[in-house]
Amino acid sequence: MGIITISRGSMSGGKALAERVAEKLGYRCVSSEVIVEAAQKYGISEPELSRIFDRSPTFWEMLTERKRIYLTFIQAAIFEQALQGDMVYHGNAGQELLREVPHVLKVRLVAPLELRVQYAQERHPGMDRKTAIKRIQEVDEERTRRMSYFYNVDWRDPLRYDLVIDLGKLSIESAADIVVEAAQRPEFRPTEASQQILQDLALRYQILGVLASHPQTKHLRFDVTVERGRVQLRGAVPAAVRAEARALVQSVSGVKEVVDE
Repeated sequence: MGIITISRGSMSGGKALAERVAEKLGYRCVSSEVIVEAAQKYGISEPELSRIFDRSPTFWEMLTERKRIYLTFIQAAIFEQALQGDMVYHGNAGQELLREVPHVLKVRLVAPLELRVQYAQERHPGMDRKTAIKRIQEVDEERTRRMSYFYNVDWRDPLRYDLVIDLGKLSIESAADIVVEAAQRPEFRPTEASQQILQDLALRYQILGVLASHPQTKHLRFDVTVERGRVQLRGAVPAAVRAEARALVQSVSGVKEVVDE
C-alpha cells in the first residue's frame, strides 16, 4: 500500500493538498480525527486521545504512564488504517508514527505568513490580521512543544522529511503534482519486503495496544517483535501475569506463534 504523510503548520493548506493528492492518485485521505476515532476501541475516550494532537501534556500526564499508553493506541490505529490500502495522511505526527515503514513518502508543507493569514481569515470571516497571526503562532508553538515531548523531535526539521514544499511560489495544484510525481518514484513504491515490514509493525502495535488496554498488563512494559506472525514477547513481568499476557497476545488476529522469553 502506498502511504504519504503531509505535515504542516496551522493554516498552511495541508488539508487541501492532501485531498488533491488523494484525488489524483485514487488514495484515501485520512485525518488525525479518523485515527483518534479508530483508537477509541481500546477504551480511551475521544477527548483524552484528541489531547495528544491538540495540546501539550499536563504536569500530571508527564509523571504517569499515559504518554506511552496513549501513543501505543494512536500507533496501533494509524497502522490499522495503513493496512486498509493506499492513503494520504494529513495530521500531526504522521512522519513520526509511520517512520519505520520504508516506502512512506514524508512531505513537509510550508507557507508564507501572509498566505497563512489569508487562509485563517477565509476560514474565520471577520478575524482581523493581528488575531490571525497570534492564533497561528500559538498553534505552532503548542505543536512544537507537543512534538518535542511525545517524540523528542523538532517537527520543523527538514531532515525528518523526504520532500519539503513551499507554497510561497507554488499553487496547491502544482504542489500536488510534485507530490504525485515523487510518490511514483521507485523509492516510495511498496515492495514485497516493505509491505511485510508494514504488516509486522501493524501486528506489533495491535498487540501492544491490547496489552496496554488490559487492567493486568497496561502498567507493564513489554518488548514485542513480530516476524510473519511469529511473536517474541519479552519483559520483566510477574509470573502471575505472564500467562495472562501470553493469552492476550495469542488472542490477537494474525498471531501464529508466541515465544515468551
